[in-house]
Order: sequence, then structure tokens, then C-alpha cells
Amino acid sequence: MGRIEYWHDPSAPKANSLVPACGVLAINRDGRILLQRRRDTGQWALPMGKMEIGESPTACAVRETLEETGIEVELTGLLGIFSDPTHIVAYTDGEVRQEYEVTFLARPIAGDPTSNDEASEVGWFRIDQIDDLDIHGTMRRQIAHYVNDTMPHFD
Repeated sequence: MGRIEYWHDPSAPKANSLVPACGVLAINRDGRILLQRRRDTGQWALPMGKMEIGESPTACAVRETLEETGIEVELTGLLGIFSDPTHIVAYTDGEVRQEYEVTFLARPIAGDPTSNDEASEVGWFRIDQIDDLDIHGTMRRQIAHYVNDTMPHFD
């Protein structure tokens, strides 16, 4: 299923659903961030997906990361809760979603980056490599929140 993301776009269609999504910003011991290239948009993104009924946000984040990247993670904290009524995702099946994203910090505990039916590529990226990637603004905002507010800085 295809999708188009809108952000601060007055031409965006009106949302017809509000869906909680959970994901992770995983950091390996080398300080690299786990990203996947979405098959539906071609853009790089944090692993994240729709929470299922009966599932906790933490379980959703761990499940989605494994499904989308092949990496099993252990959650280490909360990056943030990101909700913006101007961030609209329109799907080809007619759903027009206003996202509500809970993003956790995590570290890898098993697995290797693996492409699949949701991600054409998966990899670990240094912070200085991310600027050159095609990443939607809402994902960049989450990564910037980590880099500017959370990431340890060494002098």
C-alpha cells in the first residue's frame, strides 16, 4: 500500500483516523542510528508502526523494529511523544491518518540489518551521514531531538 506524507501543507486531505504508532531510535555501541528505507515512500525512517489492540506501546516498538529491520532491541528510555495535527499520512486505501507517535530510545541486542517487504534497505548510520539521506521532516525532527537534547556530548 502506498502513502503520501504531508506536514504543514494546506492542501493535505482531512484526516479520517487517529492512529497511535510506536517506534525506536536505536543506537549501537558505535553511536550509529538504525534506519530503514521505506518501500512505500523510498525515504529513510526510524522503525515505527501502528500499535495493535491489546499491545502496549513498548511491545509495539520492539515488534515493529524487529519486523522492519531484523534487529531485536532493548528499550532504554523515551525519546518523546510526537503529535502534530498538520502531519497527515494519506494511504492509497483511502485512510487519511493523523499520526500520534511514541518514540523510544533503544539499543540492539540481537540480529543483523535485513531488508524485507516493508524496508528495501536497513543500516546503521553515523550522525554526519544522516544529512545526505532523504528523510521526511517529521523523522528529522525526532532525530534532531535526540542529537540536540539527549545525545551525550564530549569535549
